[in-house]
Amino acid sequence: MAPPPERYIFADAQDLVRAAAILFVTVGQQAIGQRARFLVALSGGSTPKELYKVLTSREFAPQLDWSKVHFLFGDERAVPPTHQDSNFGLANTLLFTPLDIPPAHIHRMRGEDPPETAAAQYEDLLRRITSATAEQWPVLDLVLLGMGEDGHTASLFPDTPALREQTRWVTPGISPQGTRSRITLTLGVINHASVILFLVTGPNKATVVRRVVEHRADAPAPYPAARIRPETGRLLWYLDRAAAAELTAATDELSSKEAP
Repeated sequence: MAPPPERYIFADAQDLVRAAAILFVTVGQQAIGQRARFLVALSGGSTPKELYKVLTSREFAPQLDWSKVHFLFGDERAVPPTHQDSNFGLANTLLFTPLDIPPAHIHRMRGEDPPETAAAQYEDLLRRITSATAEQWPVLDLVLLGMGEDGHTASLFPDTPALREQTRWVTPGISPQGTRSRITLTLGVINHASVILFLVTGPNKATVVRRVVEHRADAPAPYPAARIRPETGRLLWYLDRAAAAELTAATDELSSKEAP
């Protein structure tokens, strides 16, 4: 059984991102020490953008053996890798290129291909990387997630087929706005990760944060983010003060120096 979700509040987004970088490096060091590699799934959005900048800084970049890190993606829009909305494109510019990550360690979802084809190809890739059998789910070391104002995470949107998928590892997703066609990891893959880290900032997320974070595990889950329930791994919520403003249960505020 998985431990209960952990939630931590930070004074602002900058402090939150620094704490996330510390956790990223810590989990990576442990994975490399135990299995000689670190499998991490990245997310899109503005908060990961700031995280990439911290990870490539003079302070953090030397702390991890980047030659042993394999980068995966939690989701991708159905756009070419050079498109401004590409999650890969953002990570490539701000993270992979500055750190000189070997191309063989960057595993992107092919947003330029038909979503069904791209999803099947990415599932095959995951099977090769993780060596999981047909009866197993893959185990990633770290999955980074954000959350939208509608409670979606990755490209798992409310009332869409992707959210109901129970057997596939990767599936097409449908967004109600923006680039509608997506590719996403499924709940089964995310929930079998060793560590799942939500990064949520801003006052516009506060109401949904309360409804998701304080959601009872035995109650129906109307928001996709509330269905992130690890099988055995850790689930951490990193919230800035604005995003946590409506929480009713007491939660200690931390600085990045105190983060677990």
